[in-house]
Amino acid sequence: MSSTQLITPEGQLAEAKRQLSLPRIVVICGSTRFTAEMAEAELRETSARPAKIVVKPGCDLKSQHELWSDPVEAEALKIRLDELHRSKILLADEVLVVGDYIGDSTRAEIAYARSLGRPVRFTHPEVDPDA
Repeated sequence: MSSTQLITPEGQLAEAKRQLSLPRIVVICGSTRFTAEMAEAELRETSARPAKIVVKPGCDLKSQHELWSDPVEAEALKIRLDELHRSKILLADEVLVVGDYIGDSTRAEIAYARSLGRPVRFTHPEVDPDA
């Protein structure tokens, strides 16, 4: 009698991406103070050979905007954005940390990525909290 091998949802995702021949997906992490550097990293990763699908933070809560002008709404939005970014890390094949500073949120993202077995690269390797 053969045993049935259970496939995790993460394994199913990886297999589906392989079957679809998707390019590698890289998620950019880091402080939003490095927004310009993130845009440059996105450009380089997208235009590299082989090109990669790039996802990165979509909102900079440090910049003024009507969507987060109310402090209560801003805090609720930050929680939702943190959850969304963890989903991006789960979807990604690798993580690129941008910038020469690692704050608490980025440190938590790095730990989460590593707990999933995602490779983590740094534009500034000296800030790797595990180095």
